[in-house]
Amino acid sequence: MVEGISAEIEARRQDLRRQGYAVSSVDTGAKALRAHRSSDFVLLDLDLPDIDGLEVCRSIRGAGDKPIITVSSGGTETDRILALQAGADDCVDARCGSREMLARVEAVLRRTLPCRQPGRVMTVGSLSLDVQAHEARVRGEPVRLTGKEFELLHKLASHPDEPVSRKQLMASVWETSWADSSRTIDTHVRSLRAKLGSSSWIITVRGVGYRIGRG
Repeated sequence: MVEGISAEIEARRQDLRRQGYAVSSVDTGAKALRAHRSSDFVLLDLDLPDIDGLEVCRSIRGAGDKPIITVSSGGTETDRILALQAGADDCVDARCGSREMLARVEAVLRRTLPCRQPGRVMTVGSLSLDVQAHEARVRGEPVRLTGKEFELLHKLASHPDEPVSRKQLMASVWETSWADSSRTIDTHVRSLRAKLGSSSWIITVRGVGYRIGRG
């Protein structure tokens, strides 16, 4: 955990420990950039005293595919979009209750930790998705994706001949039905198109959602 000191934060630590998590915490961005290497998961408060929290998030994401949930005191759509663009797997309002926080942690870990079907590789044209390793390749070359990006791409590839609605994507990938989901999905689609090297990998179906393309 990367957070300051407050009664709410201490309560959050205790909640995680009660659920069986081993919790180690630091209170600055500089310490987080060193400490995250020995952790399996990062819960990152964006309001840090020394370094912009989004920069810390980008640095941790750039070092690998470790699950990251950011905590923002703003709670606006813009805050969530900026956090997701910085590489977070989820962004939580700092005012949310302990049950929601724990549920979101568990949901991200379910999606990102290696507990998937062994040996399953899905292929769509020159795109291959290794479900066990959580890896994507295009023409044999690895493509580094965040947890949410991989889940979104996997959901689309699982329905190769039909579009997937925005509502289905939010329910499957984010396990929510945010009213302002459009920009969240669009942000991830833009990122995926850029990383995959072609906008034709993900086709917009107007009035419905998206479908997988053939690159």
